[in-house]
Amino acid sequence: MIEETTEEEIRVHLSDRKWRINNLYFIRDSDGNKVLFRMKKIQEELLDNLHFRNIIPKARKLGVSTFFCIFALDHILFSENKTAGIIAHTQDAMKKMFRNTILFAVENMHPWLQSYIGKPDISTANELKFNNGGQIFVSLTTRGDTPNFLHVSELGYISAHAPDKAAEIISGAVNSVSMGSQNIVSIESTADNGRQGPFYEICMQAEKLRVTDTPLTALDWRIHFFPWWLDPQYELHGAGHMVLTKEQEEYFANLEREIGQKLSIEKKRWHVKAKETNGENMFSQFPGTLNEAFSVSLEGAYYKHEVDAVYAENRVAFFPVDPMYPVSTAWDIGVADSTAIVFFQSIGPEIRIVDSYEAHGVGLEHYAKILRERGYRYEKHVLPHDIEVTDISTGVSRLSTLWALGVTNVIVAPKVYIADGIDRVRTLFRRFRFDKQKAGGVLDALQVYRKEFDEGHGVWMDKPKHGPESHMCDAIRYLCVVWTENFGDGVDEWGEPVRDGGVKIVNFFDN
Repeated sequence: MIEETTEEEIRVHLSDRKWRINNLYFIRDSDGNKVLFRMKKIQEELLDNLHFRNIIPKARKLGVSTFFCIFALDHILFSENKTAGIIAHTQDAMKKMFRNTILFAVENMHPWLQSYIGKPDISTANELKFNNGGQIFVSLTTRGDTPNFLHVSELGYISAHAPDKAAEIISGAVNSVSMGSQNIVSIESTADNGRQGPFYEICMQAEKLRVTDTPLTALDWRIHFFPWWLDPQYELHGAGHMVLTKEQEEYFANLEREIGQKLSIEKKRWHVKAKETNGENMFSQFPGTLNEAFSVSLEGAYYKHEVDAVYAENRVAFFPVDPMYPVSTAWDIGVADSTAIVFFQSIGPEIRIVDSYEAHGVGLEHYAKILRERGYRYEKHVLPHDIEVTDISTGVSRLSTLWALGVTNVIVAPKVYIADGIDRVRTLFRRFRFDKQKAGGVLDALQVYRKEFDEGHGVWMDKPKHGPESHMCDAIRYLCVVWTENFGDGVDEWGEPVRDGGVKIVNFFDN
């Protein structure tokens, strides 16, 4: 215990940050008891691998926010004129972080250390100021400060309940921390908002850098993912009577293959019991993999079960373009809206989504250029039914414009009821494979694609809600409307060769 540590021992180790964090600070545990803060394996791994910007998707109750409270306090106590800010997600969390962790740690320091540091100014609620010019605050907002250290707790929760505030945190608070050798930003959260919002977007950016071994700049985010199975608290002992079902055994076998290690029966039993309580929230609150963390099911989602199956069956992985097969595209073309292009390969029974692109405010020339720059060997281009509508400003159809730009081998999808198209997507979903690097956004869009909600009557309407995800989902729908078993064989749906410059209008109901 620190009370038994001599003043001389403290003096010797004051320059060692890891020793300080492990020996100088008391906190309250979950039962309200005073305990010395000692880093767990996960917390020590964080400390050893901190970057200038850190994004931390995690399971619940791993002590990440407590670690950053102590780290922030230590950061400003043993530096000159440093400011640390912590943004909490709720009022209760703000009070707990400040009073039960930061203030409690200060008030229970070794007497000599308290004298060395000096009595803090606590005249402002949820803020401490010290004689060395250091200050630390916990807040619900960005406050307009320019801290040297900033920690944001539960950004996923904030995104789900206050999206404008989440956007302000990224654009305001995060960008207020200037680059510097001692300036650090950290964001941690469970994935309460699923595959949308800034927490998810930053995680995906950081994960892409990780898997491609891209050297990080000071403005890049380093991802630190902490699943439930890393923490020894998530084990269930004394439950020898529990027998796992075949489905549960298959889930754990797939998980073990993905993470590259075996899980104890105690961990498996804990997970089974925890899932009984958490239900569909299990993956977001206690993810086993990064994909699981963001597999939150949205109420009213069209493709809920189909997307869940993609993750369960590991059909989102690395599926780069196979040079033995041509690439086809499916488009959703907007006039005053976004245009989305899905790049896919039809290989036997599989439809591999290998790339995607979306933009707005640019003409068709831009998209033709994108196709050329991709450098793929193209077979067919599936375009929406209204592609043949004449542009009033030019008197020329968009189909003719694309044809003149070199986008030939066109299949025009028929106009069908949206509900019929969605059913067709569901039918073919089992064939889909998604390249996680270049086409993960397509799967994200399919996951959040959902029905419009009638606020007045409190019911889901049988029509899609228009949102940013709609364009990719419409492109996928056009793809599915025209796809047949021989799509990738260089012939059309009637077995006739597809010739360069050919245009075929497909009858959906003949498929």
